[in-house]
Parts: sequence; C-alpha cells; structure tokens
Amino acid sequence: MYKTIPESAAFRYVYSKKTEAIFMTEIYAHRGFSGKYPENTLLAFQKAAEAGAEGIELDVHTTRDGEVVVMHDENTIRTTGTDALIKDLTLEEFKALDAGYIKNGEFGFVAPPTLREVFELLKETGMKCNIEFKTGVYEYPDIERKVLALIDEFGFRDRIIVSSFNHFTCCRFKELAPDVKIGFLEESWLIHPGAYTRARGAECFHPFFNMLNHENVQDLRNNGIEINAWTINDECDMRKALRLQLEIGITNWPDKFLEIRKEVCGK
Repeated sequence: MYKTIPESAAFRYVYSKKTEAIFMTEIYAHRGFSGKYPENTLLAFQKAAEAGAEGIELDVHTTRDGEVVVMHDENTIRTTGTDALIKDLTLEEFKALDAGYIKNGEFGFVAPPTLREVFELLKETGMKCNIEFKTGVYEYPDIERKVLALIDEFGFRDRIIVSSFNHFTCCRFKELAPDVKIGFLEESWLIHPGAYTRARGAECFHPFFNMLNHENVQDLRNNGIEINAWTINDECDMRKALRLQLEIGITNWPDKFLEIRKEVCGK
C-alpha cells in the first residue's frame, strides 16, 4: 500500500507502509559509468561494478551479419567519430570502431562490445541489467529472439529488464518470455501511465525523471507498476528520487548517487 505525504505545496512524495524499514532504490549505471568513462563499453560497465551499482543500463542493435551489439545511437559517429549505421556494418567492422573517441582518447582505443561480452562480465560481477532495444528507427529482424537466446544461455532471466521506446518490441519480447520483466520507456506526459502499462502486461514504467509528478506517480503505484526513471544526474534529483522510492534510479554517475543513498538511507 502506498500513500502520499504532503511535503510541500509544489510536490508530494510517496512512501510504502509495507514495512517500517527504509525503502532502498537500486542504482543502475546509465550506459555504464558513462559520466567518467566511454559509454556502453566494458570499461564503463566494469567501473560501474567497482563503484557498487546494483545494475547497468545498455542499448542493443544488430549488425549486418546479425550479431547483437551494444551502442546507443543507430549511427556510430557521435561515439566513435566514424559515420556509419550499425545495421550496415559487419561485426568485424563494428569491433574496429573506437568507442573511446567520445572521451577524446583519454582511455586509448576502446572497442565497442557485443551483448555476449557484456554478459560474460555480468556473470562475474553479479550485476543486473536493463536492456534497451533501440528499435525506434530500425526494427532489426528477430532481435527479440536473439537477445532472449543470449539471456537463456547465461541463465539471466531473473536479472534482466527489457525496455524500449518501441512498446511493440516490449510486447513481442513478453510473448516470447512471460517471466522476464518489461518496461515502457517514455519521455512525454502520458495520461494514466499506470493503467496504460498494466493493460499491456508490463511490470515497469521507465520515464524521463522530470515528467514524474504526484498524479502520474500515484497512478503508477495504484496499478502496481515499478518506476525506473532516467537519467538522474543532479544531486537534488537524486534526493528526490530516493524520497519518491523509485524501484530503480538510472544515472551517469553511480558513485555520486550511491554516496547520497548511503547518506539518506544508511547503505
């Protein structure tokens, strides 16, 4: 059961009466520890683990030869300096790109990873993973089945949340794997997001943090939906996220968020 506590005229926070214990928001590193290290790389994911993050968030596409790879944009130019579409590259060509480019070469050459390589790292760290399908521009053929095959190979069904701005992708994945959580990504002011999410069989809603207000938080809670918000980088927003008792806070700076959580929650 959730109820609102009036804390100011401008905003109300939500808390749980299930227990007197302090609710613990989990911290997921957005594209890994991307505030400091090249985003969506094994280096950024390893540094997130070392910082103590409970999970990572990453983005997947498929190459021309059908390999599931990790990068945010459909075009590689922003993060690697090479103007190409991932869908047009072979895996060999993709792996030759320098994902360290985005940090001005500070970390030398950094190859972008495959999802398999990330899972090998996760196997050692125990971290959870939010996989975002980047199917808003290109709907990569059979990407849902390919990702699920990797999840099952590593036995990760209980450690994964699948999300996408393309809610059709989420629903297709849910049909393949009913026991894997899905989350609808959203950055607009959706009316009744909780009812919308529950009606389509999703357990989670992944909003842009600044769109959360009293009404839509309450609607999500009333519908039993987990709230996993992004991208929470400002200290004031981190403190607000903890008071809101989000299930997951997604951030570029997991070290800072964890430090504030320890101050507020004691761990």
